Amino acid sequence: MAMRILITNDDGIHSEGLRILTDWARKLGEVTVAAPKAEQSGKSHAIEIVHPFSVEPLTLENGVRAFSIDSTPADCVRYAILGLREQFDLVISGINRGLNIGRDIIYSGTAGAVFEAAALDVPRALAISTEPSSFESALANLDRVYAFFKKHDLFSVNGIYNVNIPKDPKSIRITRQGGPYYSDEFPSYGGNLVMPTGKSIFRACGDLTLDTDATLGGHISISPLTIIRTDLGAFERLSALKVEEIPEK
Repeated sequence: MAMRILITNDDGIHSEGLRILTDWARKLGEVTVAAPKAEQSGKSHAIEIVHPFSVEPLTLENGVRAFSIDSTPADCVRYAILGLREQFDLVISGINRGLNIGRDIIYSGTAGAVFEAAALDVPRALAISTEPSSFESALANLDRVYAFFKKHDLFSVNGIYNVNIPKDPKSIRITRQGGPYYSDEFPSYGGNLVMPTGKSIFRACGDLTLDTDATLGGHISISPLTIIRTDLGAFERLSALKVEEIPEK
């Protein structure tokens, strides 16, 4: 039976990165697209629970079944699985125009989609991003990255991964989330309007186990992610100290 693949992103259903990824993924199995009607960058893991939103079925130019959804990437995954009541073997989010590394992962709609996939028990999910100037390096290295996953059986170790592909990459590195990458200023646009303007605050520390240093140093970074928000180290320390309240009898 062919692998069932769901593709989404946060740049919108008509984005170049989604088209490239969809064309590539067709050789892996049966592809369905559920992607935002308009750009949803920076929406993280947000979902809509207050207002109804539109879902428009359509067929992409390459013949792939698709749904244009007027909501977030996480909602696109939710609709495909819960709304259509379908199951998928793999969810791929991307290809995002712009890296998702360091602390910026917490804002990423690209990453939010794979977190939602994991929350809905999809066994494998990939977020794929590249440097913003073009998709050439990402496209040229998709086969290489997928072969790396298969060779090392990465999905037997973890279900969610964040992949960042720089221009003309050297090696492939297994990494962990790095520190600050971008921050914002809020210049006035007149009246009460402001608009965040991003600027890089990255400071290299030469540690290629960090996704920031590895990717910005010219390497493909592959980081295992988790939806668990508990600080397990802190939990274990507090449990050992028996920090609790016991009601008096």
